[in-house]
Amino acid sequence: MSLTSRSLLVPLTVVALSLAACTTTPLPPAQAPAPAVTPPVTPPTVPPKPVALQMVPATFASLPGWDKDDVRAAWPAFMSSCSVLVKQPNWKESCTIARTVNGSDEQAIRTFFEAFMEPNQVIAPDGATDGLITGYYEPLLRGARKKGGPYQTPLYKVPDDMLTIDLASVYPELKGMRLRGKLVGKKVVPYATRADIEKADFSGKELLWVDDPVESFFLQVQGSGRVQLTDTQETVRVAYADQNGHPYKSIGKYLVEKGELTLEQASAQGIKAWIAGHPTRMQELFNVNPSYVFFREERLPDPKVGPKGSLGVPLTPSRSVAVDASQLPLGAPVFLSTTMPNSDIPLQRLVMAQDTGGAIRGAIRVDYFFGFGTEASENAGRMKQRGNVWVLLPKQPL
Repeated sequence: MSLTSRSLLVPLTVVALSLAACTTTPLPPAQAPAPAVTPPVTPPTVPPKPVALQMVPATFASLPGWDKDDVRAAWPAFMSSCSVLVKQPNWKESCTIARTVNGSDEQAIRTFFEAFMEPNQVIAPDGATDGLITGYYEPLLRGARKKGGPYQTPLYKVPDDMLTIDLASVYPELKGMRLRGKLVGKKVVPYATRADIEKADFSGKELLWVDDPVESFFLQVQGSGRVQLTDTQETVRVAYADQNGHPYKSIGKYLVEKGELTLEQASAQGIKAWIAGHPTRMQELFNVNPSYVFFREERLPDPKVGPKGSLGVPLTPSRSVAVDASQLPLGAPVFLSTTMPNSDIPLQRLVMAQDTGGAIRGAIRVDYFFGFGTEASENAGRMKQRGNVWVLLPKQPL
């Protein structure tokens, strides 16, 4: 599972990594009380630099399944990436040339990649050549603009009292890292956890109301989705706007550690089945994950277009993935070799690193976007495979 909710975070008392460059409209002050224990936020100690991953040059002939992949399906996603990458000096030439390629000509596309790109196998700092591949999707919820009837679960906007502090000006080593908190007196303290938010009075901060608290929780895990509004007969998209600054913690892992589920049972489907059998423990389980995601509403002009990922471009089903942007270059083409959910059927294709996620950490850690709909949901919930990753980078001049 993944979040375009999706904040790549470490505890707020250290620092929180922001992974979505989103602007938000100022909202009325939130009424959420500060947590019972609110230690002051002190300047973080700069952690030692981690051992770097390795990028080992490879050949296209060595990529398993490269010659069988229909690269035409990846081309629109690549061109979307290029709309951002073309602004970077090392990508400018290849992305400019890509505009001249016939997107319906498979051989022309394949020739372009082989002529202008070099595959590099990703090797983790510990020497591992494979890693965990999971999946995510865009869910559909039922909701309304006003509370009433079955619509009792709110989706919240970004609260106005939540501060975001960029540390890079003081600690250049922490570029991209931001604190989330709130001002209490003259101190910045951690923002409310999920449990605090659920108990607080956030009246007036509701974006929409939905009919299922379980689906609302999983919407936060996915990071974006659609809501079919029964009162206005419209379908809108809700997108990740911000996050409360607390680290994402897996409720599936928690259930496994407690002996409630086996590792094989800890899929989205298995977790939902456990909740259905233990309804009185639902909120207890949800509170294991202190991370809380706030949303904004977007128009849905074309239902075929996916939600925007962290790169700022729409995600393409089966051709977009989320990665750890501190390890792999956001926007770059990635060749993925893994297997289909709960299967040995090869899944080997060219995808684009266009998103990030709170649970997506590490050099060989990929979240595969399955798209929208029931089939996408089923596949994403079961996806927990091992896989190898190659990053395609522009060839350097000789």
